[in-house]
Amino acid sequence: MPNIKIVTDSTADIPAELAEQLGITVVPLNVIFSEAESYEDGVTLTADDFYKKVKASNTIPSTSQPTPYQFEEVYRSLLNEGEGQIISIHLSSKMSGTYQAATIAKQSMDEDEAILVIDSKRASYAIGIMVVEITKLVNNGHSLEQCQERLDALLHDTNVFFMVDTLEYLQKNGRIGKASAVFGSMLKIKPILSLTEDGEVYPFEKARGQKKAMNRIVEILKEKYGSNPVHVGISHAVNEPLAKEMIERIKAEFDVKSDIITSIGAVIGSHVGPGTVSIAMTKA
Repeated sequence: MPNIKIVTDSTADIPAELAEQLGITVVPLNVIFSEAESYEDGVTLTADDFYKKVKASNTIPSTSQPTPYQFEEVYRSLLNEGEGQIISIHLSSKMSGTYQAATIAKQSMDEDEAILVIDSKRASYAIGIMVVEITKLVNNGHSLEQCQERLDALLHDTNVFFMVDTLEYLQKNGRIGKASAVFGSMLKIKPILSLTEDGEVYPFEKARGQKKAMNRIVEILKEKYGSNPVHVGISHAVNEPLAKEMIERIKAEFDVKSDIITSIGAVIGSHVGPGTVSIAMTKA
């Protein structure tokens, strides 16, 4: 079996038990409520506890990426376990300095051939769905070249759409103007967000109400995937009922080879807010 280690970061929103089961190393980002109150995403602050804290404090925390030193420690530890290689897949560089920190760590170690650092140009389980697929290949004995070939396909074929419950978080994080947020809330507008090819968040479409937003996302995915077999991941910010409704709808209308429901962690949650549901899909 090839000695390949897979690394990602906490914004991939991979359930901890699944990451442990598959042998994925997850490097946490940080969630900062104040100078005296900082947490490691998914390590010292779970998704559930994060949303409780946000509701209780009525504040939107800031976030920060891991340091290059943290990545260097992780890489050295994994490589010290034996000669091998690392594939390190991370949050879009347009949203965070995480990819850059990982790249700096690789360069400082002079491990060009041993470490492959990838900008997923995605967020939440749109990263996770790729990381899980590549890890399964590794665990089934595929070579680095085979993993790279599959990863190239995943980077091309993976799409993600977000339905947000409120525009407040997007406005406070500078994604939309205050006037648009107020106007949208008054009209019960539910923006459908996606990511550009470069990995930037943008408003894909607007829908009047949750049902119409959900129907439109299914239509879009039908246009993109048709009858092709797919993997799907639904991540949610304390909105499990809608996530379950969405997964059942997807399973009824697509040739789903694998599916998962997971929680949106504290870092992505800080930017999209409670109530958000994200749908990630890729070709199987």
